[in-house]
Amino acid sequence: MGEEHERMVAGGKVEIQMSKREAFNDTFLKAARGEKAGHVPVWYMRQAGRSQPEYRKLKEKYGLVEITHQPELCAYVTRLPVEQYGVDAAILYKDIMTPLPYIGVDVEIKNGIGPVIDQPVRSMADIEKLGELNPEQDVPYVLETIRLLVNEQLNVPLIGFSGAPFTLASYMIEGGPSKNYNKTKAFMHSMPHAWQLLMDKLADMIIVYAKAQIKAGAKAIQIFDSWVGALNREDYRLYIKPVMDRIFRELAAENVPLTMFGVGASHLAQDWHDLPLDVVGLDWRLSIEEARKQGITKTVQGNLDPSLLLAPWEVIEEKAKAILDQGMKTDRFIFNLGHGVFPDVKPETLQKLTAFVHEYSSAKKTEQSS
Repeated sequence: MGEEHERMVAGGKVEIQMSKREAFNDTFLKAARGEKAGHVPVWYMRQAGRSQPEYRKLKEKYGLVEITHQPELCAYVTRLPVEQYGVDAAILYKDIMTPLPYIGVDVEIKNGIGPVIDQPVRSMADIEKLGELNPEQDVPYVLETIRLLVNEQLNVPLIGFSGAPFTLASYMIEGGPSKNYNKTKAFMHSMPHAWQLLMDKLADMIIVYAKAQIKAGAKAIQIFDSWVGALNREDYRLYIKPVMDRIFRELAAENVPLTMFGVGASHLAQDWHDLPLDVVGLDWRLSIEEARKQGITKTVQGNLDPSLLLAPWEVIEEKAKAILDQGMKTDRFIFNLGHGVFPDVKPETLQKLTAFVHEYSSAKKTEQSS
């Protein structure tokens, strides 16, 4: 560790350890682009946060929004798993709802519930009232967090991210989390013109937001369409795919790897592969071998079922090895979970899994090249 610093954060002292930076580890970027690397890169969705004792201690004093509004504290939470687990990428600690208040969506993150919107979108008039995002003016704390991380603290790529139009729209229309997205799908089918306007406005916001993150120093972008698996392929292609194509085409000009991910959306993996992106994120429902058989030749990311992180180590190792054996048939593979880390997972398990992925893949790559 480097020097220890005490910084004043929201009126109280929070000890923030600053590490001396090592040589930059670009294995994640190489794999995203299909280039050879010494080992398979690994990172975990939701690696920053709920399963870490240090984070839970912070949450006794600060809420999510408070943390994200304090760049030094947010940077600390973001880089903590990099130091603890030895992962090959960091992902910015924030919420997909972060930019919505600045375009006129009154959203509150409630403990145990998630995002809650008191005035859901119900009409074309509601959509027409939505404004535009100005990242430097509206979310300067997000951009400052990125600058702190990439200029001072990280020796791995920082992944920026945004929610996708469908997932963001589902919260805006349902008024909060949903199990079936009935109101969202009914709105989409019964008011297609209003739906298209909503998609366009959210796409504009996402493009500006992601570009600002890249300008601040993010080395990759992941788009989370967490709940789009609720749609069938026909509806996805008609109502969602065109706007996703526009988003990725706009971001492709920024020359950073672009990843798409959703949950329960294996039936859409081929449609994601068609988009101008670099990495197709898979959950545990579709194996890498099956994805390759379907014609997915781009880099794939995934896909250990996070529930297995509570199983005995022998089970985790066996499942991880099987995924690695499938993924390592090409250089286009990034190891991850099929969804996010949840609170019951022990940090020691993730540390051990990261080491296993590195050691096993390094040995296998050495064997293949000899």
